[in-house]
Amino acid sequence: MSDSDGKKTLGLRGAPARPGNVKQSFSHGRTKNVVVETKRKRVVVPKPVGVKPTGGSNPSLGDPKKRPAGITDSEMERRLKAVQAARARESEEAEARAAEEKARAEDRERRRAEIDAKEAEEREREESLKAKAAEDERRKAEAEAAAVAAAAPAAVEQPSSAKMPNTKGGAPAPVVRKKEGDREETNKRNKAGDDSRRSGKLTLNQALTGGEGGRQRSMAQMKRKQERQRQKAMGGSVEREKVVRNVNLPPAIVVSELANRMAERVGAVVKALMNNGMMVTQNETIDADTAELIIEEFGHKVVRVSDADVEDVIKEEIDNPKDLVTRPPVITIMGHVDHGKTSLLDAIRKAKVQSGEAGGITQHIGAYQVTTDNGQVLSFLDTPGHAAFTSMRSRGAQVTDIVVLVVAADDAVMPQTIEAINHAKAANVPMIVAINKIDKYEANPDKVRTDLLQHSVIVEKMSGDVQDVEVSATTGQGLDELLEAISLQAELLELKANPDRAAVGAVIEAQLDVGRGPVATVLIQNGTLRQGDIFVVGEQYGKVRALINDQGERIKEAGPSVPVEVLGLNGTPAAGDVLNVTSTEAQAREIAEYRANAAKDKRAAAGAATTLEQLMANAKADETVSELPLLIKADVQGSAEAILQAMEKIGNDEVRVRVLHSGVGAITDTDVGLAEASNAPIIGFNVRANASARATANQKGVEIRYYSVIYDMVDDVKAAASGLLSNEIREHFIGYASIKEVFKVTGVGKVAGCLVTEGKASRAAGVRLLRDDVVIHEGTLKTLKRFKDEVSEVPSGQECGMAFENYEDIRAGDVIEIFTREEVVRTLD
Repeated sequence: MSDSDGKKTLGLRGAPARPGNVKQSFSHGRTKNVVVETKRKRVVVPKPVGVKPTGGSNPSLGDPKKRPAGITDSEMERRLKAVQAARARESEEAEARAAEEKARAEDRERRRAEIDAKEAEEREREESLKAKAAEDERRKAEAEAAAVAAAAPAAVEQPSSAKMPNTKGGAPAPVVRKKEGDREETNKRNKAGDDSRRSGKLTLNQALTGGEGGRQRSMAQMKRKQERQRQKAMGGSVEREKVVRNVNLPPAIVVSELANRMAERVGAVVKALMNNGMMVTQNETIDADTAELIIEEFGHKVVRVSDADVEDVIKEEIDNPKDLVTRPPVITIMGHVDHGKTSLLDAIRKAKVQSGEAGGITQHIGAYQVTTDNGQVLSFLDTPGHAAFTSMRSRGAQVTDIVVLVVAADDAVMPQTIEAINHAKAANVPMIVAINKIDKYEANPDKVRTDLLQHSVIVEKMSGDVQDVEVSATTGQGLDELLEAISLQAELLELKANPDRAAVGAVIEAQLDVGRGPVATVLIQNGTLRQGDIFVVGEQYGKVRALINDQGERIKEAGPSVPVEVLGLNGTPAAGDVLNVTSTEAQAREIAEYRANAAKDKRAAAGAATTLEQLMANAKADETVSELPLLIKADVQGSAEAILQAMEKIGNDEVRVRVLHSGVGAITDTDVGLAEASNAPIIGFNVRANASARATANQKGVEIRYYSVIYDMVDDVKAAASGLLSNEIREHFIGYASIKEVFKVTGVGKVAGCLVTEGKASRAAGVRLLRDDVVIHEGTLKTLKRFKDEVSEVPSGQECGMAFENYEDIRAGDVIEIFTREEVVRTLD
């Protein structure tokens, strides 16, 4: 490219790389323009025509050797001026940017000053509002005082001057009347007072418009608003920090409760569920897995809990041995009717209470304490019947430490005596035999000791380990020896408790009193129960409103082995329910509700009884079961003995029948209670259960079976005991097959080409893979083929293809053993 003078101009190839490239030059009149393209934009720089380079300023202009080839002086000068113009433009832009940054900084400072001024204005406004409120209060007080002062002259003004005589006999006293101006002033004051009084009331209009007298913003709200404005002005985000919570998740939870535990909006939780494909409302219940997904989606942590975890707060605590102190033993008097249990209790109470050595619980409570001559304190428990005794044991309330078995010396061992022995043995409680009515002429204590041998009760005089004492409730003979024997047994037991802990006790009896509400007689087993404690007992809960001792007096606390009447329950508990003290009423209520629901579900569950079929199923599921417990009641003693002997013959080394109790007479509540506690059915031979026992059995799920033929009874019991035996597994050999070759089939895997050498090969049989006569695999066949057909059997001497189920480590030369198994049900012969 050349100019008008014929000289070469700057071309694209010879343009310098920076700071700008000279694209082209063109002439315009007397001036030549040079186009320079900088980094930012295209610039046209005017160049005067006829200006010759002077040299000296740039060495390359005076030295042709350093100048690029083909570049004249004029072209070189134009190039240098274009470069200088580009550099000047860059410096101008840099100055413009610096000025812009400075303007922005000044703008930020100005905004910050405006925000500070607004904050100061808000503070001044709050102070003015406070001052105005104080001024309104002052004006209100002045208006009230003015109203009182204005009302005082009106009260002393008389209605008429004619009716007001002069006390001195002269003219009537003048009546002072208010002027119209005074009345108007008073009305204005009263109206102002009313306005000032009404100004303190918040109306809907004032609350919505934020007018005077309305609700003002708190300082925390003003600070949050100012912080949001400051962050917004600084260009920052105003998002609130996410709070991660530990959410307790039960097996099922309501959607609204889930949102409440996460501290999230209910609508957001419902929206999240709908996004996951669940169209639910806030009042519907969702399972724990779904709730866990929602909790993790909101960024919280899941803590799985169970409904039964509510009882963790009352788990048994392990006491420090240093805190244990000796506690009085609890003694229960048991025995047959008319053998003198009540008389013996009355004799002990009269002998000790009247002497003043110990206080006692009155008879209506059912327990009392006595002190022996050596200072030993004993807690006696009136027998609430064998059923209640067993009910306590079945509920885990092992309240009795020692059982005193009362047997009449003139009557020997009777059916209820045997029941008492069985109950004591089942509870694993030491027993002391008190042979009563020893003062009678026909008394024969040796016969009682001999009869007790038939029930595995061997007394000390018969070289046994059970203490026996001859007593008389009428004359008082042997009472001291009986108390001494009880004290000795208590010392051997080393009974201790920790009084400095939350109380744990058992309900002896409970009733609904008309005037006092539900009342429970509780025997404290550990800890100390105090007035005001919150407790849960069975399916009920409450707060101790009063504790009543033996003499009907209110006490503040009751320690271990002390029976008291407890008032303050919300319902009547059952005998044997365990009382536990909790820290809060909410915990007690939650535990009681859980127990009530669990008991309701248990009663509502069909087939939850302890039936013979269920015992058989449970026995097969649990290999440790080796006994079948039974309760037997017959019409006469001979039949009962015959049935007992037949039951003893049923069984072998693996299983046997255990008769917990056998007796004569109808089936009573006592039998049902023992069957429930021992998880055993009741067998009735030519007897029936009374109405109360039937209702109790249906409620507690105890099975009662009636028989009139002894052989049918023996067969059913033998079948039930046979269910406890494990089935016998017998194995039958079918054949052998030798692997000749191994093939790999697509979709099947490795297939063994076999030759049946002995017996036959069956598709449904089990197989073992033998390698060098060692079993390396046992399983089943996946396929058995003869040529291309799937077959069920292949006889000896023929070839076939076999593939193992989930196993492919097969080699040529291995041997396949084919066999079958047979499960044989065992029975008792």
